[in-house]
Amino acid sequence: MKLVVLDRDGVINRDSRDFIRSVGEWQPLPGSLRAIARLTRAGWTVVVATNQSGIARGHLSLDELERIHERMRAAAEGAGGRIDAVFFCPHGPADGCDCRKPAPGLFGQIEAHYGVSVKDVPAVGDSVRDVEAARAAGARPILVLTGNGLRAQAALQGERAPECYADLDAVSRALVGEEAG
Repeated sequence: MKLVVLDRDGVINRDSRDFIRSVGEWQPLPGSLRAIARLTRAGWTVVVATNQSGIARGHLSLDELERIHERMRAAAEGAGGRIDAVFFCPHGPADGCDCRKPAPGLFGQIEAHYGVSVKDVPAVGDSVRDVEAARAAGARPILVLTGNGLRAQAALQGERAPECYADLDAVSRALVGEEAG
């Protein structure tokens, strides 16, 4: 199984400091849906792993989050792609859960769901916590410079620097090209 794990906000869609609270606020980033379609056509199983503390903070309901994810999946399908599953952490920063990135719990959920290891699986994010969660799970962290990516890149210098691309579209081209090369 060729598995790729994507963060949501700042990777697939525009991020907001005030949280994505409704379906109407969910806006895909340029090239992200094309990237998901490219990965799907190349045989990758695309999954999303995302912190959604807006639920714990009372900014949106589980029902609204599900509607947002339905829109995201439908948009990906409309572009010829497929998001196979969405894993999310609904907890706040002080809740002490193991699923809120930078903890690797969402990756453990992915392993249990698919019955595979995430070791060396590409995990694309735009934040330091995305990179740290991927590393803690043994996945292959990839940073995109969309969303919070520039700030994360500045924080992850030297030995801590992960593989880095301009956006998800560039990541998808690289991953598909690795197979062809």
